[in-house]
Amino acid sequence: MSYLDQLPLGALVIAALTLGLAPFFPEPHLWEKLKMLAAGQLSRPIDIFDLVLHAAPWLLLAAKLLRMATTAAG
Repeated sequence: MSYLDQLPLGALVIAALTLGLAPFFPEPHLWEKLKMLAAGQLSRPIDIFDLVLHAAPWLLLAAKLLRMATTAAG
């Protein structure tokens, strides 16, 4: 958990908005991969890796915000 505490919040927000959503047009890549996952079309290893790559900044940001909320409350 100390590693998560050391990550700067601003850097995580920037990473989530850039790497997490790039390329932006015609639709964010993460959104496209999530739609493929919901439709059961996410089967190629490169697509699964791509989903993990684009979702990682969002997951780290969510974990950081959750950690900040729990440490501030307790």
